[in-house]
Amino acid sequence: MPVIMRKSKTLDTVGNFIKDPALLLSVVVIWIFLILFVVIPIMKILSITFTEGGHFNLSGFGEILKKRYTLISARNSILLGTLVGLCGTALGFFFAFTSVRTNLPKWWSRFLDWAIILPLISPPFTMAITVLFSFGPRGLITYNLLGLEHSNVYGMWSTLFAETITYFPVSYITLKGILAGIDPTVEDMAFSLGSSRWEVFYKVTLPLSTPGLANSFLLLFAASLADFATPLILAGNSFPVLPTEAFLQITGLFDLKGGAILSFILLIPSFAVFFLQRYWVGRKNYVTITGMSGSQTKFKSVGNKTRYFFLLVCLLAAVFILYFYVLLLYASLIEAFGANNRFTLNHYKMIFTSGKDAIKDTLFIAFSGMLLGGLFGVVVGYITAKKKYFSRKLMELMAMINYSLPGTIVGIAFLITFNSRPLLLTGTALIIILCNVSKYGAYGIRSTVAILHQIHPGIEEASQSLGANSLSTFRRITIPLVLPGLFSGLGIVFIRSMTAISATIFLVSLNWTLITVRILENMTELHLGVSAAFSVLVVVIVFAVTTGISFCLKMVRQPGGMKITSLFGS
Repeated sequence: MPVIMRKSKTLDTVGNFIKDPALLLSVVVIWIFLILFVVIPIMKILSITFTEGGHFNLSGFGEILKKRYTLISARNSILLGTLVGLCGTALGFFFAFTSVRTNLPKWWSRFLDWAIILPLISPPFTMAITVLFSFGPRGLITYNLLGLEHSNVYGMWSTLFAETITYFPVSYITLKGILAGIDPTVEDMAFSLGSSRWEVFYKVTLPLSTPGLANSFLLLFAASLADFATPLILAGNSFPVLPTEAFLQITGLFDLKGGAILSFILLIPSFAVFFLQRYWVGRKNYVTITGMSGSQTKFKSVGNKTRYFFLLVCLLAAVFILYFYVLLLYASLIEAFGANNRFTLNHYKMIFTSGKDAIKDTLFIAFSGMLLGGLFGVVVGYITAKKKYFSRKLMELMAMINYSLPGTIVGIAFLITFNSRPLLLTGTALIIILCNVSKYGAYGIRSTVAILHQIHPGIEEASQSLGANSLSTFRRITIPLVLPGLFSGLGIVFIRSMTAISATIFLVSLNWTLITVRILENMTELHLGVSAAFSVLVVVIVFAVTTGISFCLKMVRQPGGMKITSLFGS
């Protein structure tokens, strides 16, 4: 019986490919990409981790696991990732719910968007640096305002705070699109049956938000596990985590095998969360976009008092975030924070002279990665969520692997794999671009899949029943509906290409370097003013580019697509 079922699936796949050549071409191209830039690099890094002298050997793995420091680091990493995932998702949901479901005026919603985007478009060190500027031994709040001379900012809580603020905008992006896609008439029907606002929230709105909540937790948990920049600055010796230990093992001790083993350990919790998310979302039905006409009504999710309370909390949080970036700007315009507060523009003169090559290289790599990564995310998300063919689930898994992996191991894997012929890419911009696409294209995949879970399959079936082929249906029907997912993919791939460092730090060369690497170099040399100036420049560039993308996609939006006014796809 199982043999017959496998043969039936194979025949169905062949039949689908014959009827849909565009699907066949897409599947072949994507699999070639995944084999070259996901499977082969992983095999290379596994070879280093589990072999010695060309033979299978677990002695190195065992030695690393015997160290008490490794077990403590692993425990801390899982704890921190879980807390960041929970806190970031809760904060992102609160902001998204306030922005979408409380009938805010557009300018209030736009203000929240612009304030929340700042942590997302900043280099990974930014929040950690501003936390030190605020709460460190000579911090503006602890020392100047409260008079505390020996405050200790290092440890788990400061790292948790910085990572939550840094990554919760990803949750906001995902959840805002999900909440905006829930038809208010669904809630109206619950109200008409006598349900209270609280009952409508936890029986209707919250269950329909499950795809976004699960995706948000997955993305934030994985981001925390892979983040070495924030713990490198804030965690200290009292709270070691695996990403930082792996990075220091490779760059400080030059122990490639030890660093690869420490990074590989992070795969276990990453894959556990990924499969849990797939099971949780896949066993329920979340369709709310059916293509059936209906009158749109205002959201009745909250009353006026609750609405103003939500808005007040969001405004206070937004102002607090803005404070950190005003402080960053201030630090870039003075000689030395906490020591010499004299105004100067020397830091900006330095980044536009000695740092101009890094600026040009970063912009080229980010724009190229944005175009390729956005297309990759939407196509993979669409064919894995809406098409039936053999290896569909395996393709989605492979497309998510590089995101689940810590950046250090992805960077090392690319360096090892593409350092010799026939694919000699080290020292070129292409290796950095492909690394970013393979790692951060997952954002677009998850956003697209989450939105497609809400689109009734009858919409596409109606198009095909009228004679439209798969490519035409995708272009004229699906694309307008998944533009928020495409937009999220474009924006986030560009942002991460501008701000990421954990993988690309191993791939830069004399010919191609990045702003984030220059920031790290200046930080290690205690040139914090120059680091702050570079960070401000990145924020300005990314903010301008993502605003431009938002305007362009708004202009090309086809009838039937969700309205797009900002980076957040709504």
